[in-house]
Amino acid sequence: MTTLADRRIGRMEFILGLRRRGIADAAVLRAMEEVPREQFVRDEDVALAYADHAMPIACGQTISQPYVVAYMTERLAVEPGHRVLEIGTGSGYQAAVLSRLAASVVTVERYRTLAESAREKFAALGWDNIAVVVGDGLAGVPERGPYDRIMVTAAAETIPRALVEQLAPGGIMVLPLGPHDSAQIIVRLTKAPNGLVRENFIAVRFVPLLPGKAREL
Repeated sequence: MTTLADRRIGRMEFILGLRRRGIADAAVLRAMEEVPREQFVRDEDVALAYADHAMPIACGQTISQPYVVAYMTERLAVEPGHRVLEIGTGSGYQAAVLSRLAASVVTVERYRTLAESAREKFAALGWDNIAVVVGDGLAGVPERGPYDRIMVTAAAETIPRALVEQLAPGGIMVLPLGPHDSAQIIVRLTKAPNGLVRENFIAVRFVPLLPGKAREL
Protein backbone atom coordinates (compact mmCIF):
# COMPACT_ATOMS: atom_id res chain seq x y z
CA MET A 1 0.00 0.00 0.00
CA THR A 2 1.41 3.37 -0.99
CA THR A 3 1.72 6.13 1.62
CA LEU A 4 1.14 9.87 1.21
CA ALA A 5 4.93 10.36 1.23
CA ASP A 6 5.29 7.76 -1.55
CA ARG A 7 2.71 9.62 -3.63
CA ARG A 8 4.45 12.96 -3.11
CA ILE A 9 7.76 11.47 -4.23
CA GLY A 10 6.03 9.81 -7.16
CA ARG A 11 4.48 13.11 -8.21
CA MET A 12 7.83 14.92 -8.01
CA GLU A 13 9.45 12.24 -10.18
CA PHE A 14 6.47 12.46 -12.51
CA ILE A 15 7.01 16.19 -13.12
CA LEU A 16 10.78 15.74 -13.49
CA GLY A 17 10.12 13.03 -16.05
CA LEU A 18 7.90 15.36 -18.08
CA ARG A 19 10.61 18.03 -17.99
CA ARG A 20 13.23 15.54 -19.16
CA ARG A 21 11.00 14.58 -22.08
CA GLY A 22 10.74 18.20 -23.21
CA ILE A 23 7.61 19.60 -21.58
CA ALA A 24 8.73 23.16 -20.81
CA ASP A 25 5.58 25.27 -20.38
CA ALA A 26 5.49 26.22 -16.68
CA ALA A 27 1.69 26.56 -16.61
CA VAL A 28 1.21 23.10 -18.12
CA LEU A 29 3.63 21.57 -15.63
CA ARG A 30 1.79 23.29 -12.77
CA ALA A 31 -1.53 21.95 -14.02
CA MET A 32 -0.12 18.44 -14.33
CA GLU A 33 1.21 18.69 -10.77
CA GLU A 34 -2.04 20.10 -9.38
CA VAL A 35 -4.34 17.40 -10.76
CA PRO A 36 -4.30 14.25 -8.56
CA ARG A 37 -4.01 11.57 -11.23
CA GLU A 38 -4.61 8.82 -8.68
CA GLN A 39 -8.24 9.97 -8.48
CA PHE A 40 -8.76 9.34 -12.20
CA VAL A 41 -7.47 5.75 -12.46
CA ARG A 42 -9.09 2.50 -11.33
CA ASP A 43 -8.66 1.58 -7.66
CA GLU A 44 -6.37 -1.30 -8.59
CA ASP A 45 -4.10 1.07 -10.53
CA VAL A 46 -3.61 3.77 -7.88
CA ALA A 47 -0.08 2.63 -7.03
CA LEU A 48 0.87 3.13 -10.69
CA ALA A 49 -1.06 6.36 -11.21
CA TYR A 50 2.06 8.40 -12.05
CA ALA A 51 3.67 5.81 -14.30
CA ASP A 52 4.15 7.18 -17.81
CA HIS A 53 1.84 4.88 -19.72
CA ALA A 54 -1.83 4.63 -20.65
CA MET A 55 -4.17 2.60 -18.43
CA PRO A 56 -7.55 0.96 -18.99
CA ILE A 57 -10.69 2.50 -17.51
CA ALA A 58 -14.38 1.56 -17.72
CA CYS A 59 -16.31 1.09 -20.99
CA GLY A 60 -13.24 -0.25 -22.83
CA GLN A 61 -11.60 3.19 -22.84
CA THR A 62 -8.21 4.38 -21.57
CA ILE A 63 -6.66 7.19 -19.57
CA SER A 64 -3.89 8.56 -21.77
CA GLN A 65 -0.18 8.40 -21.02
CA PRO A 66 0.73 11.48 -18.92
CA TYR A 67 3.39 12.61 -21.38
CA VAL A 68 0.83 12.62 -24.21
CA VAL A 69 -1.62 14.60 -22.04
CA ALA A 70 1.08 17.18 -21.27
CA TYR A 71 2.31 17.24 -24.88
CA MET A 72 -1.15 17.84 -26.36
CA THR A 73 -1.98 20.41 -23.69
CA GLU A 74 1.24 22.30 -24.41
CA ARG A 75 0.44 22.35 -28.14
CA LEU A 76 -3.04 23.70 -27.40
CA ALA A 77 -1.55 26.89 -25.88
CA VAL A 78 -4.43 27.54 -23.47
CA GLU A 79 -4.65 30.98 -21.88
CA PRO A 80 -6.50 31.92 -18.66
CA GLY A 81 -9.48 33.57 -20.38
CA HIS A 82 -10.11 30.78 -22.88
CA ARG A 83 -13.24 28.70 -23.37
CA VAL A 84 -12.20 25.14 -24.15
CA LEU A 85 -14.13 22.24 -25.67
CA GLU A 86 -12.84 18.73 -25.06
CA ILE A 87 -14.12 15.74 -27.01
CA GLY A 88 -13.83 12.43 -25.17
CA THR A 89 -14.08 12.93 -21.41
CA GLY A 90 -13.04 9.38 -20.50
CA SER A 91 -11.73 9.39 -16.93
CA GLY A 92 -11.93 13.19 -16.79
CA TYR A 93 -8.17 13.59 -16.36
CA GLN A 94 -7.49 15.65 -19.49
CA ALA A 95 -10.46 17.92 -18.80
CA ALA A 96 -9.20 18.41 -15.24
CA VAL A 97 -5.78 19.48 -16.54
CA LEU A 98 -7.37 21.88 -19.02
CA SER A 99 -9.56 23.34 -16.28
CA ARG A 100 -6.48 24.46 -14.37
CA LEU A 101 -5.44 26.55 -17.39
CA ALA A 102 -8.69 27.87 -18.90
CA ALA A 103 -11.64 29.96 -17.78
CA SER A 104 -14.07 27.16 -18.60
CA VAL A 105 -14.11 23.67 -20.11
CA VAL A 106 -16.99 21.84 -21.79
CA THR A 107 -16.23 18.13 -22.15
CA VAL A 108 -18.30 15.65 -24.19
CA GLU A 109 -18.55 11.91 -23.49
CA ARG A 110 -20.60 9.30 -25.36
CA TYR A 111 -20.69 6.89 -22.40
CA ARG A 112 -23.04 8.02 -19.63
CA THR A 113 -21.16 5.95 -17.01
CA LEU A 114 -17.89 7.77 -17.73
CA ALA A 115 -19.58 11.17 -17.88
CA GLU A 116 -21.27 10.72 -14.50
CA SER A 117 -18.09 9.41 -12.90
CA ALA A 118 -16.07 12.37 -14.20
CA ARG A 119 -18.73 14.81 -13.01
CA GLU A 120 -18.55 13.33 -9.51
CA LYS A 121 -14.75 13.62 -9.48
CA PHE A 122 -14.82 17.27 -10.51
CA ALA A 123 -17.41 18.04 -7.83
CA ALA A 124 -15.34 16.26 -5.16
CA LEU A 125 -12.32 18.34 -6.16
CA GLY A 126 -14.40 21.53 -6.04
CA TRP A 127 -13.67 22.40 -9.66
CA ASP A 128 -16.81 24.09 -10.95
CA ASN A 129 -15.53 25.42 -14.27
CA ILE A 130 -16.02 22.06 -16.06
CA ALA A 131 -19.34 21.15 -17.71
CA VAL A 132 -19.81 17.49 -18.67
CA VAL A 133 -22.13 16.74 -21.59
CA VAL A 134 -23.32 13.27 -22.64
CA GLY A 135 -23.48 13.38 -26.41
CA ASP A 136 -21.95 12.90 -29.83
CA GLY A 137 -18.38 14.18 -29.80
CA LEU A 138 -18.32 14.59 -33.56
CA ALA A 139 -21.21 17.07 -33.25
CA GLY A 140 -19.55 19.05 -30.47
CA VAL A 141 -21.66 21.42 -28.38
CA PRO A 142 -22.45 24.32 -30.76
CA GLU A 143 -24.91 26.03 -28.42
CA ARG A 144 -22.04 26.77 -25.98
CA GLY A 145 -19.55 27.88 -28.62
CA PRO A 146 -17.58 29.32 -30.17
CA TYR A 147 -14.50 27.96 -28.43
CA ASP A 148 -11.00 29.41 -28.28
CA ARG A 149 -9.49 25.95 -28.05
CA ILE A 150 -10.70 22.43 -28.87
CA MET A 151 -8.99 19.24 -27.71
CA VAL A 152 -10.00 15.87 -29.18
CA THR A 153 -8.84 12.87 -27.17
CA ALA A 154 -9.91 10.12 -29.55
CA ALA A 155 -8.60 9.39 -33.04
CA ALA A 156 -10.43 10.99 -35.97
CA GLU A 157 -9.89 9.61 -39.47
CA THR A 158 -10.73 12.97 -41.02
CA ILE A 159 -10.90 16.52 -39.65
CA PRO A 160 -14.30 16.91 -37.91
CA ARG A 161 -15.91 19.78 -39.79
CA ALA A 162 -18.58 20.44 -37.15
CA LEU A 163 -15.82 21.07 -34.63
CA VAL A 164 -13.96 23.38 -36.99
CA GLU A 165 -17.17 25.43 -37.32
CA GLN A 166 -17.32 25.79 -33.51
CA LEU A 167 -13.74 27.06 -33.32
CA ALA A 168 -13.44 30.82 -32.89
CA PRO A 169 -11.38 32.83 -35.44
CA GLY A 170 -7.72 32.39 -34.54
CA GLY A 171 -8.65 29.37 -32.41
CA ILE A 172 -6.65 26.17 -32.17
CA MET A 173 -7.69 22.52 -32.28
CA VAL A 174 -5.38 19.66 -31.30
CA LEU A 175 -6.33 16.08 -32.15
CA PRO A 176 -4.96 12.66 -33.08
CA LEU A 177 -5.63 12.17 -36.78
CA GLY A 178 -5.32 9.00 -38.82
CA PRO A 179 -6.76 5.50 -39.42
CA HIS A 180 -8.35 3.73 -36.47
CA ASP A 181 -6.47 0.48 -37.12
CA SER A 182 -2.94 1.90 -36.94
CA ALA A 183 -0.92 4.76 -35.47
CA GLN A 184 -2.12 8.34 -35.77
CA ILE A 185 -0.31 11.66 -35.49
CA ILE A 186 -0.98 14.64 -33.26
CA VAL A 187 -2.18 17.50 -35.46
CA ARG A 188 -2.64 21.16 -34.58
CA LEU A 189 -5.11 23.18 -36.64
CA THR A 190 -5.23 26.96 -36.40
CA LYS A 191 -8.28 28.75 -37.80
CA ALA A 192 -6.70 31.50 -39.88
CA PRO A 193 -8.60 34.05 -42.07
CA ASN A 194 -7.70 32.10 -45.23
CA GLY A 195 -8.44 28.62 -43.86
CA LEU A 196 -6.93 26.03 -41.55
CA VAL A 197 -3.19 25.97 -40.92
CA ARG A 198 -2.08 22.43 -40.15
CA GLU A 199 0.99 21.30 -38.21
CA ASN A 200 1.94 17.64 -37.68
CA PHE A 201 3.68 16.37 -34.55
CA ILE A 202 4.35 13.00 -32.90
CA ALA A 203 2.90 9.56 -33.64
CA VAL A 204 0.35 8.25 -31.11
CA ARG A 205 -2.25 5.52 -30.65
CA PHE A 206 -5.73 6.52 -29.45
CA VAL A 207 -9.12 4.83 -29.23
CA PRO A 208 -11.34 5.76 -32.20
CA LEU A 209 -13.62 8.80 -32.25
CA LEU A 210 -17.05 7.29 -32.92
CA PRO A 211 -20.29 9.05 -33.85
CA GLY A 212 -23.36 9.22 -31.63
CA LYS A 213 -24.03 8.39 -27.98
CA ALA A 214 -23.24 4.90 -26.75
CA ARG A 215 -26.35 2.71 -26.50
CA GLU A 216 -25.19 1.17 -23.23
CA LEU A 217 -23.00 2.17 -20.30
